Amino acid sequence: MDTGVTLAAAFAVGLLGSVHCAGMCGGIAGALGLGLPGRRGGRLAHLLAYNAGRIGSYAAAGALAGWLGAGLDRAWLAEAQWVGRYLAAAFLVALGLYLGGWWQGLAWLERGGAHLWRHLEPWGRRLLPVTRPSRALALGLVWGWLPCGMVYSALVWAATAAAPLRGAALMAAFGLGTLPMLLLLGGSAGALAAVLRRPGLRQAAGLAILLLAAYTLWGGGHGGHAAPPATPAAHVH
Repeated sequence: MDTGVTLAAAFAVGLLGSVHCAGMCGGIAGALGLGLPGRRGGRLAHLLAYNAGRIGSYAAAGALAGWLGAGLDRAWLAEAQWVGRYLAAAFLVALGLYLGGWWQGLAWLERGGAHLWRHLEPWGRRLLPVTRPSRALALGLVWGWLPCGMVYSALVWAATAAAPLRGAALMAAFGLGTLPMLLLLGGSAGALAAVLRRPGLRQAAGLAILLLAAYTLWGGGHGGHAAPPATPAAHVH
């Protein structure tokens, strides 16, 4: 895996996919912005703390996904490294179609995550109202586990990294890509959310992610397309 290219791609996916955040997290960010101090510096400190917690949860989930991916048969992965790229590209395609509103197959992942969220959401409510940055940080740590098909797609991508640190780095880069939009949503108290819900904007972002999926599939940043091996080597026991 070309780490630099992969992290840049993860950042781009977060940036493009952040139009989805208007629906999923825009209300939370807007409500947080309304309850923050009137001084610009105080508001920014709270918003940064909230998003630091959110991205920290993404990174923790990415480390777990990378660890699970590392549990696969390493000998098999050495023979078929193209599988990881195909899997990453497949979930980027799913994300692009989901974001553009052309396919809602990722919604079942969100429904699955809702079971965990039912146990975590009450902890987030206990942190409201947010009166200091430390509470905003804790709220972000909780809300980072909000069921989201976009995040789950990125986690599958992190699993293909097959290492906890690489998975955490990929999810942190993805989270940083969503940061500008979440800061804007928090600062505008939700006024930007209506603009971001326009189908044309979401479809343009979805199309861009589909193009990134094609770039990933055909070996961008990996020195060309690697075809599957014709005859697998025998395992040595």
